[in-house]
Amino acid sequence: MTVLLIPGLLCDAYTWEPVLDRIEAEVADLSTEDSIGQMARDCLGRHPGKLRVAGHSMGARVAMEMARIAPERIDRLALLDTGIHPLKEGEREKRDEIVRFAYENGMEALAARWLPPMVHEPNQTPELMKGLTDMVLRRDADLHARQIKALVDRPDAASYLTGITCPTLLVVGRQDQWSPVAQHEEMLALLPDARLEIVEDAGHFAPVEQPEAVARLVAEFFEG
Repeated sequence: MTVLLIPGLLCDAYTWEPVLDRIEAEVADLSTEDSIGQMARDCLGRHPGKLRVAGHSMGARVAMEMARIAPERIDRLALLDTGIHPLKEGEREKRDEIVRFAYENGMEALAARWLPPMVHEPNQTPELMKGLTDMVLRRDADLHARQIKALVDRPDAASYLTGITCPTLLVVGRQDQWSPVAQHEEMLALLPDARLEIVEDAGHFAPVEQPEAVARLVAEFFEG
């Protein structure tokens, strides 16, 4: 049984380091695709056999799509700081603007703009913000544009969530303003076999902001 950890937008294995310290797992690479469906198909192709899958943010949308495409292969699912709804009104224009911003101003400027709203303010220590900034700087504007395209064209996961029958763990930071608790409560109501864990004093980057708490939840769920 392979455990697969799927990072979110502009993220890599850094966000999963606390989990990797506790359990043996592989980290997905979403660096080349520009659609959630292709990301899901590629993850299934690169990691054969039964899978226990955890996804953070955009990565959780990929995980849900994997469960839709190949339900017989997904043994357990952990969905962190994410959502299920399709494109919202005005979202395309906002996303187009930030893609242009990255090309025109560079990844360091993008990190300085994009990261702070994602992190609960008391957690914005120099060390934590440097770790997240360094992660973003390992990416480039082309990758950012591809992943934003994937998010803009994302599937409506709300339409199929009731068909995901494997045990599912939902995790969200109490102070996540991007993917709030209420969004996860909606998911909990749709999923046949799920539980919700709210992580205190954490924003959208809960796996980094409260690493011990999140790693414990994910590791215990997958080891159970």
